[in-house]
Amino acid sequence: MVIERLRDVLQGPADQAWRSDWDISGAALLPEPAELIRAAVLMAVTQEAVPQLLLTKRTAHLRRHAGQIAFPGGRMDPGDVSPVATALREAHEEVALEARHVEVIGQLAPYVTGTGFSVLPVVGLVPSGLTLVPEVSEVEAIFHVPLAHALDPANHELREGNFRGFSSRYFVIRHGNREIWGATAAMIVNLSKLLS
Repeated sequence: MVIERLRDVLQGPADQAWRSDWDISGAALLPEPAELIRAAVLMAVTQEAVPQLLLTKRTAHLRRHAGQIAFPGGRMDPGDVSPVATALREAHEEVALEARHVEVIGQLAPYVTGTGFSVLPVVGLVPSGLTLVPEVSEVEAIFHVPLAHALDPANHELREGNFRGFSSRYFVIRHGNREIWGATAAMIVNLSKLLS
């Protein structure tokens, strides 16, 4: 079962920093580590016969990553005792997922984005059937994607694009009429590689 595999794999150390799309493109344009903004996201997986991955669509009016598909998460606040606390706080703020419903089973290596963030992906298990409510100022929609579909390398499409005037490559994972791309897709790809 994929849940048991997740538990086993995530018990090990997560000490390799993934370098965003720039690893793929070969460009070396990331900010110095001292300049990076620390953030965290929650990769919430439902515990059911067909495990689902929780995702959100961000509202169109946001300053950063407007309209994109993302995990609940955001930058660390001064009061957050750890990145895990950040991920849980943000999940509660964005989709009303209470921390008591999340069993944190591990984390991936920090993911460095081309926009200057160092994002810690926190993996947690949640019960199925929870009532989640989007915070309308940040989240347009909440939805789930079958975890097996998201992790299947056959669904990881590599595309080329332009970022700040430089050519780069990035992953896209399609499900129905939605496209998961950029940092969110790359974190899923990294988890898939870890499990393979």
